[in-house]
Amino acid sequence: MLKFKPQIKICGITTVDQALQIADLGVDAIGIICVKESPRYISQDTKREIFQELAKYYPELKRVSVYKDSPLDIFKQINNYKFNENVIQLHGDENLDYCNKIKGLIPEIEIWKAFRLKSNDQLENIRSYENIVDAILLDAWNKEIYGGTGQKIQGIDLSRIKMSRPWWLAGGVSLDWIDEIITTIKPNGIDISSGVEISAGVKDLLKVRKLIEKVRG
Repeated sequence: MLKFKPQIKICGITTVDQALQIADLGVDAIGIICVKESPRYISQDTKREIFQELAKYYPELKRVSVYKDSPLDIFKQINNYKFNENVIQLHGDENLDYCNKIKGLIPEIEIWKAFRLKSNDQLENIRSYENIVDAILLDAWNKEIYGGTGQKIQGIDLSRIKMSRPWWLAGGVSLDWIDEIITTIKPNGIDISSGVEISAGVKDLLKVRKLIEKVRG
């Protein structure tokens, strides 16, 4: 039987050097945090520098900018920067209308919508986004923090989740959990940040390498 192999996104990258080193290990996506209250936040100038280097050397890589409840004007400027992000990940409480407006502003850029999942009742509402966004990311619920908590989704049978769009699993992803993710949950992708970190925004390259080896076999 062929092993199920989800795509891999390493999120919360903060330097050009680590971005290139991690891309060279063979991940599918790299994420930059554009939310100022996050300990992994970097400036727009640094983000552009990272993404431009990634676009030069790894053009097939997903370059993901993570935003939370941002003014629409921010996205009007994105098309002005060639070789910047090719994915926008919305990690706040953005509604359907907001997502639809962003899709209209930047139609050539993928839109991923993240949800903090705390009950099965949310899944029906999440599915209403499938006709608008390009992918869905499911993260752990936390009242105060939007992502990067290191916590797993609780009280949900993740193996039963079916989406018409690709869906990514975030929240508490670690080396110890990979076998279950691959054999039972089977998301289209895994999104990991704190699970492969030395400190906020500084990744442990050995852990990233081991993660990739476990996923890819």
